[in-house]
Amino acid sequence: MVVPLSDHEQRILAELEESLVRQDPEFAERVRSETVYRHAGRYCKWAAVTFVLGVVILVAFYSKSVIAGFLGVIIMFASAVWFERNLRRMGRAGWHDLTRAKDGEQSKSAGASNGIEGAVTEARDWFRSRFHRRED
Repeated sequence: MVVPLSDHEQRILAELEESLVRQDPEFAERVRSETVYRHAGRYCKWAAVTFVLGVVILVAFYSKSVIAGFLGVIIMFASAVWFERNLRRMGRAGWHDLTRAKDGEQSKSAGASNGIEGAVTEARDWFRSRFHRRED
């Protein structure tokens, strides 16, 4: 059950916000623009980088030392769990928030967004046009 704030509480909250903006405008803007979704998305990116690092360790050191290769597998597993937890935290709405364009602008090609979805769409279209069989 959600109880709305009273008028007095809303005024106090507005005054606090104005005070924060006056004292530290950079921090206020960062807090205003940061969401749980973007935070979890950032951790997902780091988890993906860590997973790739684990693969590199596994491939590079497995032939020299099984223990080092096993360390790479452990790093990969931990980063996959970390990625999954943050992806669950984001949820579908968070993924949409993370991938949409910041200004709401539309991409010139196929009307895709400028975010991650737009990049994936552009890459897919490029591969299709590049490797499309020409029927002569």
